[in-house]
Parts: sequence; C-alpha cells; structure tokens
Amino acid sequence: MDIPTSVGKSLKELSHEKPVLLVFLRHFGCIFCREALKDISSKRASFEEKGVQVVLVHMSDDKTAESYFKKYNLEGITHIPDPQCKYYASFGLVKGSFNQLFGLKNWLRGVELTMKGTPVSLKQIGDGFQMPGIFMIRNGRVADSYIHKSAADRPDYDNIIACCAA
Repeated sequence: MDIPTSVGKSLKELSHEKPVLLVFLRHFGCIFCREALKDISSKRASFEEKGVQVVLVHMSDDKTAESYFKKYNLEGITHIPDPQCKYYASFGLVKGSFNQLFGLKNWLRGVELTMKGTPVSLKQIGDGFQMPGIFMIRNGRVADSYIHKSAADRPDYDNIIACCAA
C-alpha cells in the first residue's frame, strides 16, 4: 500500500490519517466512468463530512485526469495514475469478459445514461477491458470492497463507506 498519490503521501499514509475510499475507475471514455465521476462529485462533500477521503485511480497521465476531474467539479481530488494497471491487478481487479463489458445490461444502462444526458464518447483513454472496483482502506488495510460484476454496475457508495465513516 505504499502507492504514491498526487498529494505526495502514500495511500498507506493517507489511510492512517482517515479512512480512504479508493475508487478504481474504468477508462475515461467509458460512459460508466463518467457516471461514477458524477456520483462521486455529488457525494464528495458528504464523504468529507463523514471523515472519508476519496482517492481515484485512473489509467491516464495526471494532466488528462485532472482535465476530466475538473469537468466533474472534482478539482484537487487526490488521485493515482496507473496506465499499466499494476495497482488494479494488485487489488485483484481483472480484465472483463465479453459479457461483463458488452452484455445486454451494459447496453441497456448505456442507453439509459445517454437519454439522461451523459455524454457518449468513442475515445478510449486507458485499457477498455479493465474492470473497476472500490475499496475502503483504513490504517493500511482493506475494511470493505465492492468488485464490479459488470462495467455497468452502479455501486452504493454510502453503503461502502458505512464501515469506516465517522
């Protein structure tokens, strides 16, 4: 867990200061990644009030990531670049199967999000096969996790942080 973050402290150090909601994102071109960024943005203040720090893991360079974070009012959020997906793998996150990535559930949720105004992008920034996941880290240890079964899964962030929120 000695993974460096954008704030100059390791993930382990941050988790000893306060619980960390570690969110491994899909690639930035993915509609479900943009949904996750929107969800996190809308809940960020609530997480911070509950003493939880959000750390995002992404598959791009810092400049690209920060431009996406800015679009979703997540400026200054702590993040970890992982273009080779080595941290994804170290947390047990795998490449998705055809059904996990392109199954009927994904198509239906994608259409639903598009109709609700989430922009569609054909630009893939990162590994399009990489599955996302979420981990609550406290004192250098995983306290809870959510492993996506489908790229279209929409986790209940409040339920995930419940184990560690103040």
